[in-house]
Amino acid sequence: MPEIQEKEKRLESQEKVEEAERPTWKRLSDVLETDDPFFNKILFLQGYDFSSNIYVIMGDYVTIIDPGNDYTAFIQLFDAGIKPTDIKKIVITHGHRDHVMGTFELFRYSDIMQNRDIEVILHKEGPFEFKEMIKKIEFPFKEIRGGETIEVSGIELEAIHTPGHTIDGVTYYHAPTKSAFTGDTVLPHAMAEPDKNAGGNLNYYFYGVKALLNKDIQNILPGHGLPVKEQGKIVLEQTYESLMMKAIGVEKKIRWTDGAIQLAQKGLLEEAVFCCDKALAFNPNDIQAIQLKAFCLTDLDKCEEALPLFDTLLSEKKDDMGILIGKGRALMGVGRYLEAIEYFDKVLQIDPKVKDAQVLKGMALYLAGKFEEALEIEGFKEEFVGRFRETLERRAK
Repeated sequence: MPEIQEKEKRLESQEKVEEAERPTWKRLSDVLETDDPFFNKILFLQGYDFSSNIYVIMGDYVTIIDPGNDYTAFIQLFDAGIKPTDIKKIVITHGHRDHVMGTFELFRYSDIMQNRDIEVILHKEGPFEFKEMIKKIEFPFKEIRGGETIEVSGIELEAIHTPGHTIDGVTYYHAPTKSAFTGDTVLPHAMAEPDKNAGGNLNYYFYGVKALLNKDIQNILPGHGLPVKEQGKIVLEQTYESLMMKAIGVEKKIRWTDGAIQLAQKGLLEEAVFCCDKALAFNPNDIQAIQLKAFCLTDLDKCEEALPLFDTLLSEKKDDMGILIGKGRALMGVGRYLEAIEYFDKVLQIDPKVKDAQVLKGMALYLAGKFEEALEIEGFKEEFVGRFRETLERRAK
């Protein structure tokens, strides 16, 4: 008996510790230490065990972003004064259980089941089983693709499709405060792995994170971990860098220029440019980084940006045939065909047998409307009959 009593005391003590450690609802304005009214109308519960963070937006009605997977979360919420019938929308960042299963905890409340007026908003590619369960109990749901603006509790959020961790990832962006509810796409100090079982894919991940880098995001409201204030761009870039390291299969940081080379070899040209920019921030005269960036920009059809880089390179290596060809290609990319020919001619003066220079000179002549001159170049004529004729005719139109 004494042993049983001792064990019960230990269990009771452990439960008290766990209860003390369990997160409680807080105003997001208190978490972020700001008096901005947008954050003041949001309640935040940090994820616990196998539950994600939960965000509750208060207004004319209540919206929940990711209801998590913690059955005690809503007991606490309703004890704090919010009524089950106040909730009108549930917004899902992606369909993982730790983010969505709290939906059904909410639906257990009799007032909610009786009214069935909570709309669930999720991506079209969200889990089939989850959508079927909602259909079965006859709650409304709305499928989105990304690009829409949704109204929740009196505010507007832009839905941005951010696949990668899963196929159905959506980030919800509040432009006035430059804040983003990122789910698991962007987490502070970590990167969620692509979940292949949920359509996760590293290439999609690049697409999703780049979509966010194109926005002015200062505040990250993630699916796990504490929200981040005013450091959003840094967190986004850290996620982007982690993706690049994963793509080239390295765990430790390497030289930015070395990373750029490896990424370019894998066809990840925008990522290679990013690394070149990082290298050039340390050393603006890094010729290797300048050269790689120039060629990547040309291949990305950002030739206007590439041209001054080629000028810098030619001031150092005026007879480098690769750089001369690169400058000519960039000039062609902006429609300056006759100027491009000058650079191909310089290469052919150094070595008349360089096939690339012959073909590119012919292309430039053809696109400039000098068809007969173009076909006098043997190397171009050979290629034209086969690969280039259709392409050039399309471009000439």
